[in-house]
Formats: sequence, C-alpha cells, structure tokens
Amino acid sequence: MFTGLVQAVGTITGVKPLAVNTGRFPLSGVGIGDSICVQGCCLTVIRKARGKLWFDVSQETLRVTAGLDRPGTVNLEKSLRLGDPVGGHFVTGHVDGVGVVVRKQKNLLAVRPPRALARYVARKGSICIDGVSLTVNRVKGGIFEVNLIPHTLKVTTLKRLVAGDRVNLEVDLIARYAEKLLA
Repeated sequence: MFTGLVQAVGTITGVKPLAVNTGRFPLSGVGIGDSICVQGCCLTVIRKARGKLWFDVSQETLRVTAGLDRPGTVNLEKSLRLGDPVGGHFVTGHVDGVGVVVRKQKNLLAVRPPRALARYVARKGSICIDGVSLTVNRVKGGIFEVNLIPHTLKVTTLKRLVAGDRVNLEVDLIARYAEKLLA
C-alpha cells in the first residue's frame, strides 16, 4: 500500500532486470523483498547496492504499464508501514491501465483513460497517474483533467509530460470495490 506522495525521482538504467538509480530516494530501511512503487507500479526489490535498486518485472506487468521497458525517469515511493501518515490516498501500485496525455498546460493535465476505466473516474475523486496521487477536477467526453501544483511539478516526473505520452493509471480503490459490491 502506498499514498501516491512521491519521495524521489529515479532513473531507469537497465531493464532485464529493471535497474533504477534512486537519486535522493531514502534507501535506509529498504531491503530485499520490500515493495517500492516505481512509476505507479508496485515492484519487489531483488537487489540493492550503492544508490541503486533492481526489480524483476513480468511480461504481464510490461504489457499493462508504460515506461518500465526503457531508460527514463521514474517516480519512487516506499510502501506504507503501520502507523505512517496517509497524506495522499490509498494506492495499491496495481496499474489498472495506460492513459494518453491529451493536453498539458502549465498547471493542467488532461488524460484520456482506457474506455474500461473511464467509469471509475469521477469529479473530485482520486486518481493515481504514474504513482502520483491527484484529484480529478473535470470529466468530459472521456477525458479527465487534474490540476498540478508547483510542488508536484517540481518533485515528480509529471513536469516532463507532453501530449501523446502514455501514463500509468490506477483508479480509486473505493470505486472499484463499490462497483463489485453493487454488482
């Protein structure tokens, strides 16, 4: 379980296994077998050495995510521990689908989710984009918009997004369970 509050931006340097230079990500307390949210995807640490973490990534994970199959920057977050504050929203790190950036302005991001996920995206609801907890401000015509505050732009990979980029989406956990219960 994560919060969607990114702790640092790292850089993928290899893909088999996935190798990430962690930059300013705090490695104290991170061990083999721990879960780390990498660009919105929960991955298990298989090796740790000198500011770098390695992860095995399955073909299924590669099939349903974006950005884990090539070098590039990634958002990083340690998993929650019992008693940690939850400042974002509950994020599982299980990517529900890949959306496409439709428009990026200074402080606004518009994304088209896959059709099957659109029903879970609600105005003022939570959405996780590339591991970042955000609030949906508008939904119209199969596209949702989120506002990006300067702090979020400064400490995440979202500042680099442009129209056409693919992003990892995780819809609100409560919305998924509510649908299941109502069915």
